[in-house]
Amino acid sequence: MIIRQAYKFRLKTNQTISRKLAQFAGCSRLVWNKALAFQKERLNIKQSCLSYAGLTKELTQWKKQEELFFLKQVHSQALQQSLKNLSQALKEAFDQTNPKQFPRFKKKGQRDSFRYPQGFKIDNDNGRVFLPKIGWIRYNKSQDVLGDAKNITISKKGQYWFVSIQVEIDREISKHSSSSIIGGDLGITRFLSLSNQKYYEPLNIFKKLKNQLAKLQKQLAKKEKFSNRWRRLKAKITKLHICIANTRNDYLHKISSTLSKNHAIVILENLKIAKMTGSAKGTGENPGTNVKQKSGLNRAILAQGWGEFIRQLEYKLAWNGGQLIQVNPKNTSRRCPKCGYISADNRKTQATFCCQQKSCNYTANADYVGSLNIREAGLALLGLGGRRTRVLRSPQDREMSVSLELPLKSQPTDGV
Repeated sequence: MIIRQAYKFRLKTNQTISRKLAQFAGCSRLVWNKALAFQKERLNIKQSCLSYAGLTKELTQWKKQEELFFLKQVHSQALQQSLKNLSQALKEAFDQTNPKQFPRFKKKGQRDSFRYPQGFKIDNDNGRVFLPKIGWIRYNKSQDVLGDAKNITISKKGQYWFVSIQVEIDREISKHSSSSIIGGDLGITRFLSLSNQKYYEPLNIFKKLKNQLAKLQKQLAKKEKFSNRWRRLKAKITKLHICIANTRNDYLHKISSTLSKNHAIVILENLKIAKMTGSAKGTGENPGTNVKQKSGLNRAILAQGWGEFIRQLEYKLAWNGGQLIQVNPKNTSRRCPKCGYISADNRKTQATFCCQQKSCNYTANADYVGSLNIREAGLALLGLGGRRTRVLRSPQDREMSVSLELPLKSQPTDGV
């Protein structure tokens, strides 16, 4: 099985190299913005967008313009890659089956990056990479780069530059060492509740640092824009944002790695996170209600990183011979796992589930009940709904392990 994997390292740069990398990133951003403006003009006059080949011809003409002479100092592969990325973004935006957001103009200082699809070199022994028209640059080597390198992306995060090397590896995927099937319920009070009664507390790193972040942003608002003090405060805010993102990402990697190694099949809800976190402001004519509460809920959901967690878990399970199943979330929090009675009254509070069926009265933690229902929905989806031979009579009951030949399907091959 061919899988795609990325190795990311921090580059060891000096002032000269940093200036050169910033020049390449700036030119790539300029080409993206000019090409996007060009495509929008064509759409405004009811013409179709140019293909990638047509954009490369326009790039040749831009290089000949006197005011854009600096584009010749940048390697052509990096500039052409920007056009290729834009063409792909436009194609996805006009895809009728699964349309994505229309590409937007890029701003300086926001996700500065550029990519080499070829022409680069990697020196594993000395921990350095060769970038055309820039030269050899060392990086903080933490491991060897294995596999066939396909491209290199240079990006800036805060004050540091990073290199991301994407490789292809032909790896034999064997059967998962475990036969465990587990359900999980993603939440806010508990980040993840499992059907084996274990759960993971939320990290809430943003909540811990938001007051510090707000204080710095208030100070920034009082400074003259682009002054030295403004730049220093801006750097502090960026550093704090990076700290929050790195801490959260590390926590998600630890949980997803543990689950992918210990369970062959993990079943989660197929959550529509973008719709769940939609704005409640409404319009001037029809203003929304409970806007402040909905804003706080949206912030709490996004701070958990559910989407990134699901992405990590999916490719890690595939690499280990496992599988991620996502089920319809309908009634997973309302259905009693003991008698099957469904009612909104079963969950009167966020913390506790209490079955309103008089002959049942099953009571348990609401998130734990959700994980049980999610697991049952996943088993039914796999055609294994009749494998359970015991009824859960209390929150302390343990689920029976299921030993079976896993019906695995083809999995996505990319993961970072």
